[in-house]
Amino acid sequence: MSENKFIKGDIKVLNAWAFYDWANSVYPLVISSAVFPIYYGSLFVDDLYVELLGFNFKNTALISFLTAFAFVVLSFMTPLLSGIADYMGNKKKFLKFFCYSGSISCMGLYWFDLSNIYFGLFFYFTALISFWASLVFYNSYLPDIAFKNQQDAISAKGYALGYFGSVLLLVFNLAMVMYPETFGIIGDNSESIAMRYSFVSVGIWWIIFSQYTFYFLPAPNKKREIIKDVIWNGFKEIIDVWNELKKISLIKNYLIAFFIYSSALQTVLLIAAYFGEQEIIWPEGEKTIGLIVSILLIQLIAIFGAIFTSKLSQKFGNIFTLIILNLFWAFLCIGAYFINQPLEFYIAAGLVGLVMGGIQALSRSTFSKMIPKTENTTSYFSFFDVSQKISIVFGMTLFAFLDQITGSMRTSILVFVVIFLLGAFLLKRIKINDY
Repeated sequence: MSENKFIKGDIKVLNAWAFYDWANSVYPLVISSAVFPIYYGSLFVDDLYVELLGFNFKNTALISFLTAFAFVVLSFMTPLLSGIADYMGNKKKFLKFFCYSGSISCMGLYWFDLSNIYFGLFFYFTALISFWASLVFYNSYLPDIAFKNQQDAISAKGYALGYFGSVLLLVFNLAMVMYPETFGIIGDNSESIAMRYSFVSVGIWWIIFSQYTFYFLPAPNKKREIIKDVIWNGFKEIIDVWNELKKISLIKNYLIAFFIYSSALQTVLLIAAYFGEQEIIWPEGEKTIGLIVSILLIQLIAIFGAIFTSKLSQKFGNIFTLIILNLFWAFLCIGAYFINQPLEFYIAAGLVGLVMGGIQALSRSTFSKMIPKTENTTSYFSFFDVSQKISIVFGMTLFAFLDQITGSMRTSILVFVVIFLLGAFLLKRIKINDY
């Protein structure tokens, strides 16, 4: 769709934007949440520790440290690229680049094993970088294509589509893992091979379904050459945005609260499957299926959770709803400390699904409605995105250190109870009448 045909609020464009969630959400589900954590855990059956770069790492601490480092890189990379995208008017090209690099990296995870762990960790790293880098360009389209009264609903629709689409692929992957011979996968390690094929399926899905989004999203025709100042323009814009937002107490207070609770939220979501793999007492032969079913349960309930939260925010307001969600997450972290049986884990998974999508969609649309009217929306979403990434660095590093020191994910997760409660308290300080 050319720029001169683009009309803000056009339902066709809005649906195409939301459909990118359908395309890319298979990465956070299959790679971050479900199959990869199970596959990764299966590599450490005999010993939970691995020597890397001269250090002896606990397996979950290693992946947490690597994830934290990836978000350090992303925190630097995002403003650099968004500054160029704003100047050149080519954020659609950046969105495409990271979509394709992420897809290829997911396929590369097929070769992940302990005999070439550096190679495998590299693809894990680049897939994570690509997925999160693409989101800043994707999210920045929201205020460009949708009016304020459309943003909560279309944001929630995107998450709902993402949950539904990713569940379809995960069900296919689950069938492949449960009945590998049906798919022509035979041998003693057929289950492991099936999981590796699932990584390839993520890359293929991501590439194919993103084409619908790319076709309809507007692509501004700014023909400019990159000059020296543009390279660092993104950081200058981040500083300029922060200087502007500091004067708006509503947004400043919201961003501080968001930074706090996002550090806990994203970390818990990233380590949940590792927790289930390591801390839950599964009957013999049921761990893999049980964990994937748990993640499926989360995703299915999250479809309705995101929509329900959107309706709740319409009635009670965004800030009040976010306070309730933070308190609920604190309750879930307390409960996680005590669970050790599969049934308890299934119940916890269902409750996570109820509030997982809602708090993410509402956080995104709340900020979108707060930002001042401007042409360079990428800069504001870059700032929002960098805030989220730095919060993940904080959360994942804190968790990794506690996990490495205590040797227990169960004990380490308790720190997030305090963080969620602090997030709720900071949100409570926001004057709802001003929003």
